[in-house]
Amino acid sequence: MKTLIKLTSIVKTYRMGDVTVNALRGVDVVINDGEFVAIMGASGSGKSTMMNVIGCLDLPDSGSYMLDGKEVFGMNRRNLADLRNQKIGFVFQNFSLLARTTALENVELPMHYRHGSRMDYRAAARAALTKVGLGERFDHMPNQLSGGQQQRVAIARAIVNDPPLILADEPTGALDTQTSTEVMQLFIDLNSNGKTIILVTHEPDIAAYAKRLIRMRDGEIISDEPV
Repeated sequence: MKTLIKLTSIVKTYRMGDVTVNALRGVDVVINDGEFVAIMGASGSGKSTMMNVIGCLDLPDSGSYMLDGKEVFGMNRRNLADLRNQKIGFVFQNFSLLARTTALENVELPMHYRHGSRMDYRAAARAALTKVGLGERFDHMPNQLSGGQQQRVAIARAIVNDPPLILADEPTGALDTQTSTEVMQLFIDLNSNGKTIILVTHEPDIAAYAKRLIRMRDGEIISDEPV
């Protein structure tokens, strides 16, 4: 299988006043194209920091990060932004939608960093929203949508550029049980269609949807096994 993500000896330290926090302590992990991976751990375990490194939102202090064959460590901000836009879709717990912008316009946002026409953007956004079951909600504002529908908009936005990797940080944290099941089914469908999914969660029943579970503690991976 093709290697999509390779972290080697990743170290990340934060300094908060006089306190030093060793968020990642020499993490090594390989994730292949098409995997569905859940990352679990208590608060402060390093799972969110590892997600931020994988998502090119933060750079490690040392180590190597290869994303789809490109070395990320040492890239400047512009190159990181370009790489994120091409390779990664993000889904967050709080949906992160623009409140005064329609569902369609929210989904179009990632495409404005790429070359193309407004008609192309609109067509791709419509297709993405239809794929997540919101084909009749194009013109709705976020406050006119339920929590589950807002998360579907967020997933449509994550996939509109057709990135190989989807990062989901507690994507069901603000949803009820039934809606969580529906959202997780979307991730299963995306994975079945070839997307690599990396999910951060503290809920074992959500992690059980993945095919591989990585557990972290004190900045280190303590287990990595099939679900």
